[in-house]
Amino acid sequence: MLDHIRKHGLPMAVETAELAAQRCPAPTVQQIVAGDALPPPAVLTFEQPAYLGSAPVSLDRYFDQGIFEREIESIWKKTWQWVCREEHIPEPGDYYTYEVAHLSYVVVRQPDGSVKGFVNSCLHRSTKLKRGEGIGAGPDLRCPYHGWTWNNDGSLKAVPCAWDFAHVDPAKNALPEVRVGHWGGFVFINPTPAGPSLEEYLAPMPAHFANWDIAKRFVAVHVAKELPCNWKTAQEAFLESYHVLETHPQLLQGVGDANVQYDCHSDHVTRFYAASGVNSPHLANPLTEQELIATMILGDRSVADPEMVVNAGETARIVMARFLRKVMGEKYGADLSEYSDSEMIDTIEYHVFPNMVLFPGISLPMVYRFRPIGSDPSRTLFEILFMRPAPDGAAMPEPPDPFLVREDQSYASAPGFDAAMGHVYDQDTDNLRAQQQGFRASATGVQQLGNYQESRIRHFQMVIDKYLAAGAEA
Repeated sequence: MLDHIRKHGLPMAVETAELAAQRCPAPTVQQIVAGDALPPPAVLTFEQPAYLGSAPVSLDRYFDQGIFEREIESIWKKTWQWVCREEHIPEPGDYYTYEVAHLSYVVVRQPDGSVKGFVNSCLHRSTKLKRGEGIGAGPDLRCPYHGWTWNNDGSLKAVPCAWDFAHVDPAKNALPEVRVGHWGGFVFINPTPAGPSLEEYLAPMPAHFANWDIAKRFVAVHVAKELPCNWKTAQEAFLESYHVLETHPQLLQGVGDANVQYDCHSDHVTRFYAASGVNSPHLANPLTEQELIATMILGDRSVADPEMVVNAGETARIVMARFLRKVMGEKYGADLSEYSDSEMIDTIEYHVFPNMVLFPGISLPMVYRFRPIGSDPSRTLFEILFMRPAPDGAAMPEPPDPFLVREDQSYASAPGFDAAMGHVYDQDTDNLRAQQQGFRASATGVQQLGNYQESRIRHFQMVIDKYLAAGAEA
């Protein structure tokens, strides 16, 4: 299907309207899911593409220290970011420390069940009140250096040798607060008092997720890895499927890569929608529907199971969804009968600016987070959380501690991490050091992005530029 484009490329004089309409000639995601036995919900039955031009994008944004520091001031101090899950801090006095770049915050569960957030820095001599990221619990927030202590609501509680600080008015020395928001079982903060509410910021995602109650999912696996690249470099690797042909050739038998659907819903929310249980448009010799089932579920096309036979009038997608609905429902004690075929097997990915990625599907139920580490524009913390359906009527399981995978280790080394999926993530992140180094080695200083397949990357960079411009004007 793609031979002409491979051999000749696009004509040089293609007009803007034609560029905007260019799509892979294979069946679209909408055409594929229209043939499912249990059709997708309305939220998955429309497209919202965006042609954002074809101009090259500069590379200095990935390594320039000055740009990085502007991002801290204009983006990381001005946007909503998720800190933890509600179940990380279930009881009054429970806290979670969140760090991004050189910034540090702590959120604390209050006696009335609400959550307050504070800058994690003592007002005496600035020592962090809580050292390092993670959970804890206590009756107050006490500085480990000199013992200045604040109540969990941020009010000043005690100052050792208070006689020497007659000039310090307790009423004026509460811990600086940050805004706190709640959605989908996540606790968010926004360091700035100005700007949209969390609900406004996330729109239209809460409406899209109305029937995907991710608050009723639990963290089954939590993996973190430091990556040798910029925070934007890291997440852009997951915003497109154009790389599958070269980076993940083993996935071509079972994933529609070149015909993925890309949607730009708002400044802060974009979507990636990929059909599974189909052949890649790149395959010269497509598999039959029965071969797709054997490859995707069994890993061996010679094996046949009565539950996985593709009957007349069925597709591999229908059989896969039916099989996973039963197996996963039994495993997690959850009723999955209302989930469509698409929700069961497809890759549905929402990106929330600046650093959150959510997958509402059942078989790929991940959440990603990307954060700059310290003051180095070439270091990023990448986290993967697998979130499974909570058993019907059961208490939410306690979330596991993050498992830190070294840069030279495979993701498959993490407890509970599927080996095949670990290999896919290894392939993804093995590219990043070479790409980060390539930014500086470039002779042109720019990158060329695809008009459709990489439209979410262009959108992401345009929103970053918008925040930086607003910061420059302030």
